[in-house]
Amino acid sequence: MPRSLFAASVAVLAACQPTQSLGGDANPAPTETSSAMDTSMPTSSLAAPIAKRVPKTIEQVGRSRTDPYAWLKDENWQTVMQDPSALDADIRAYLEAENAYTEARLEAPTDKLQAELFEDMKGRIQQDDSSVPTVDGPYAYYRRFREGGEYAIFARKAADDAFNAEAEETILLDGDKLAEGEDYFAFGNVSHSPDHTKIAYTVDTKGSEFYALKIRDVATGEDLDFEIPNTYGNFVWNADSDAIYWVERNENNRPENLYFRRLDEAEDQLVYQEKDPGFFLAVGKTQTGDFIVIATNGHTTAERHVIRTDAEDPIAYTTIAPRQTDVEYDIVDHDGRFYIRTNADGAVDFKIVSAPHDAPGPENWTDVIPHRPGVLVLDLLGFENHLVRLERQDGLPKLVVRARADKSEHAIEFDEAAYDLGAYSGYEYATSNLRFTYASPATPDQTFDYDMDAKSRVLRKTRTVPSGHDASDYVVERIMAPAADGETIPVTLLRRAATPVDGSAPLLLYGYGSYGVTIPADFRTSRLSLVDRGFIYAIAHVRGSMAKGYNWYLDGKLDKKTNTFTDYIDAGRYLTSQGYGAPGRVVGLGGSAGGLLIGAAANLDPELFAGLIAAVPFVDVVNTMSDTELPLTPPEWPEWGNPLESADAYDAILAYSPYDQVTDKPYPPMLITGGLTDPRVTYWEPAKWAAKLRHEVPTAGPYFLRINMGAGHGGASGRFEGLKETAVEYAFALAAVRLTDEDAEWARNRPSNASEAIDAN
Repeated sequence: MPRSLFAASVAVLAACQPTQSLGGDANPAPTETSSAMDTSMPTSSLAAPIAKRVPKTIEQVGRSRTDPYAWLKDENWQTVMQDPSALDADIRAYLEAENAYTEARLEAPTDKLQAELFEDMKGRIQQDDSSVPTVDGPYAYYRRFREGGEYAIFARKAADDAFNAEAEETILLDGDKLAEGEDYFAFGNVSHSPDHTKIAYTVDTKGSEFYALKIRDVATGEDLDFEIPNTYGNFVWNADSDAIYWVERNENNRPENLYFRRLDEAEDQLVYQEKDPGFFLAVGKTQTGDFIVIATNGHTTAERHVIRTDAEDPIAYTTIAPRQTDVEYDIVDHDGRFYIRTNADGAVDFKIVSAPHDAPGPENWTDVIPHRPGVLVLDLLGFENHLVRLERQDGLPKLVVRARADKSEHAIEFDEAAYDLGAYSGYEYATSNLRFTYASPATPDQTFDYDMDAKSRVLRKTRTVPSGHDASDYVVERIMAPAADGETIPVTLLRRAATPVDGSAPLLLYGYGSYGVTIPADFRTSRLSLVDRGFIYAIAHVRGSMAKGYNWYLDGKLDKKTNTFTDYIDAGRYLTSQGYGAPGRVVGLGGSAGGLLIGAAANLDPELFAGLIAAVPFVDVVNTMSDTELPLTPPEWPEWGNPLESADAYDAILAYSPYDQVTDKPYPPMLITGGLTDPRVTYWEPAKWAAKLRHEVPTAGPYFLRINMGAGHGGASGRFEGLKETAVEYAFALAAVRLTDEDAEWARNRPSNASEAIDAN
């Protein structure tokens, strides 16, 4: 995924003034000193920190720009990712000053509200929650939490007792115990060996996404004398349970090499090396267990290689189809053939083909499900007697089951206006059982086991909301908002049934719109904390996603990227015209590449918003896409363009890059967050943007920068600690629209209309 989740998209894996100087230096830069702050500015605890300006001129593709805050990027950033204590002292002083300012003006004044929000959200989480057990041969595997626990416990029980809550279990991994003494902890992948005697798992203790791979003996409960540092977190077992295929992260945080290591040997064998920095590498295994799959992915180009698990040579692979620019495909093993989901031959919304195992090249591909424009094939699952595909049409997903024997098909469909649907292959191939999940913004997640022969379903679990939840108290709507160019933008809406649609309720407008990622219309208990307090919650499915098919994605990338931003504004303006909120009563929310959307929206229509929340925002686009050392830069040139080689790409990116386009506008209050060890959107992007906003437009805002000094892209680890960060965001949103008795001074004294705020200053 991208700057939210860039990874190889593999079906078999349990698997963002051309020639002028850009400094905007209306005022001369202060003389460079050892201090991170301009010491001529106020330094009281309530005064906004003012970062020093050290102009750095950058020349490329016949263009010149000046970056006054380039110094905020630590020269040894790779070291900082794994050792946050190595951060430069000046940079640390500035970030800590920003955190102190945010604490004093935003967090402390709303601490009571944050506490209420946290308890509210925590109260909706079943503390001793457990996943539905999944059977694999003699055992059923599952994940659960203990009361008050932050991290998952992985366990198993006998397959015959899979759904017996009283049955004896074996704890395989205890996340709470493993996390003891760690400021940050996250599991990567957890996988039992085919013979069920061992558990391989990866953990990250910095938030930098460098995972250590370890193996535990189930019988003793102890780890083997086996550890591999600096992995991608992605691995698979061989068929004999005595070796691991694992992916290494290089020093620039890219998955580059695939290795094979036997558990009783210290040496690795190189299986595959990805030499193109624009491609990410992952490894998986087919549902049949007969093939290891080596997956390499660019943003719009894929390549797959396979290794037979019974082959004498464990590293000899066969290529399915050589990579071809803008051709994507992934594979499943079914009915003695490879079934391939691909957009080859102009199949924009993908089609299904098949090929023999011994000659899988494109010349032998045979159409199974032809391309149907407007019906996007999202995923493919293979079972012994069934082939299952997940599709999206008119913005809504559906599951289609195809019988191997007679090729007959039937769909599993649902009636709500907007919903989310997921399917899981589980561990077993020779089964007629398909597990799927269903949810909507008002309906808690439901997990079903579906008998594909009998066409019947069993509800295995409904997500419990301990504090209580009645779906009939809420209204879910799907509307189509007109865009300026005649397109229509799907918008999912959630509100309480009692909330009026007359412009009096505030609107939370969420957006993402990059990498083809479609934000699901799923159930999130945290949203209810805003909706129950009077907000209408909207998700704008803007171009750059695949909400309306693959062309919807193509129309929101590269030279068409601005469609993402104008769709978001058009959706917001249409919603307010229909009584869903009002101009100046909208809070915008987006994270990662969605943070870029928020930054662009701030420049396009600042007066629409009462406040903006940009979480880990990708806002320094020209600089980031020109920095080849960053892990995601070469892989993402197909998404944004390459400003190192193309003047047209440089100009296009520059025209919308929020950091480069800060101008004197009536910007609303902003909450900007980041993580010190974030490898996807590095901490200096939000830090530089906040510094520039405050320098260029000090009378607008205010701008609150909050950097987690011990976490990465996902923020604080643990299921409850993360809620505290969400509580800060929601307290900001509620204060921005004055929907609380505990308004902070910055919101209380600010006129309701953004332009009035600027005039007042």
